[in-house]
Amino acid sequence: MVSIDHFVHELRTQLKSAAEQGATNISIRASELCRSVRLGISSMDACCDAMQEEVKPGDVVVLDRDSGAGMTVRYLLPR
Repeated sequence: MVSIDHFVHELRTQLKSAAEQGATNISIRASELCRSVRLGISSMDACCDAMQEEVKPGDVVVLDRDSGAGMTVRYLLPR
């Protein structure tokens, strides 16, 4: 079973990778994050919870999780 910890790990991996490549921000869609975790697509709520927990001042929630289109967040880098 996929837990929030799986999504937290994958999200932080993507944030770190983007920062190491010199990016100043990265936009992450919940649907894409879910697909990047094995069997993750069945756990959209846990995925959105992980994304919401990582939001810090300066980050922008582009699409809220209640929008029906899935959550999208633009995270500032480096973290």
